[in-house]
Amino acid sequence: MNTQFLCYMVIILLRTGLMDVGVTQIPKNLVTKKGENVTFKCDPIKGQTWVYWYQQLLEKEITFLISFQSGTAVDDSGMHKPRFSANYSQNSLYVLSIQPTEPGDSGVYFCASSS
Repeated sequence: MNTQFLCYMVIILLRTGLMDVGVTQIPKNLVTKKGENVTFKCDPIKGQTWVYWYQQLLEKEITFLISFQSGTAVDDSGMHKPRFSANYSQNSLYVLSIQPTEPGDSGVYFCASSS
């Protein structure tokens, strides 16, 4: 197997909700190389004040990363890696960043919101 292929990772983002009503994630999917910096953005459902980021690594269960209430981080107990950071941006988006990526980061990253 080509070792260069092994250095690539795939990050997939899920869009939750129905049609245009729901949480929106940008980008919807992303393929990147080891060592790249990636940023995911989450636009929650209007009027919902809680936002959660989760990850599901390949062949693993879904795990919690961080939660926000009204733009303030409340519980970051899942943010074990110093390469991971999350914040609330001035344009009302919740941002998850991985800097730099590693092959072990491959998986699904998604956000959810609630009242």
